[in-house]
Amino acid sequence: MENNSYLDKINAAAAAIEAACGRAEIAVILGSGLGGYVDALENATRLPYADIPGFPVSTVPGHAGCWWVGTLHGKRVYMMQGRFHSYEGYDQQTVTLPIRVMAKLGVQTLIVTNASGGVNLSFAPGDLMLITDFINLTGKNPLTGPNLDEFGPRFPDMSRAYDRDLQKLALSTAQQLSIPLQQGVYCWLNGPCFETPAEIRMARIIGADAVGMSTVPETIVARHCGMKVLGLSCITNMAAGILDQPLNHEEVMETGNRVKDTFRRLVDGVIEAL
Repeated sequence: MENNSYLDKINAAAAAIEAACGRAEIAVILGSGLGGYVDALENATRLPYADIPGFPVSTVPGHAGCWWVGTLHGKRVYMMQGRFHSYEGYDQQTVTLPIRVMAKLGVQTLIVTNASGGVNLSFAPGDLMLITDFINLTGKNPLTGPNLDEFGPRFPDMSRAYDRDLQKLALSTAQQLSIPLQQGVYCWLNGPCFETPAEIRMARIIGADAVGMSTVPETIVARHCGMKVLGLSCITNMAAGILDQPLNHEEVMETGNRVKDTFRRLVDGVIEAL
């Protein structure tokens, strides 16, 4: 996509969202099974992705495909109920379009969540994990192509992809609320098939604690835009080869549903403390 046409797309989407919803300082991307958190918003406005120019449609079960805005603990918060993935057939610029739009509309803090498979053998389904870093095994990068100079530098630093102060805040909030919170490295793979046992062994050897099919492109673009990012994973299943059973998306949704209240309390506490 040419830079000018992509910028036009960003500007058109931002204008539509601002007209319908106004601006916000915090944004939350809700992963599989976690979309119910939009209920926490006060005076909420909902905008289907279909009504936002240039936005694709979210095709995955558990991703409702709506942009929300409302008030939470006195702060204006955007929530994306469903995200886009490259395995749906979207290019990286399309997958990360919402992040560029958020940057245009004043978002400074991004909380990105996902459902992921546990690679660390000490994890269990239902655990929440604070993402401390990422590994990109997809061969894709959303910054490929001409740089968008108005958003950030050609070679952005990723040594602190996830903000350390936000990590400390999440850990202290979890402690205050007596919510167990694991910590670990998230590994991004393409999907849509679940990983093989051999791929999971490789991921563990190179330092991954959880695997998934999202989150990293949004993190990269948010950092390029100068946002602070907090990443949270819900470990919805143990990855391939750990337990002698096949994997399926229904299990992912069920576990997400089971821990949604704990997850909601944690994110709520973080936003209140920001």
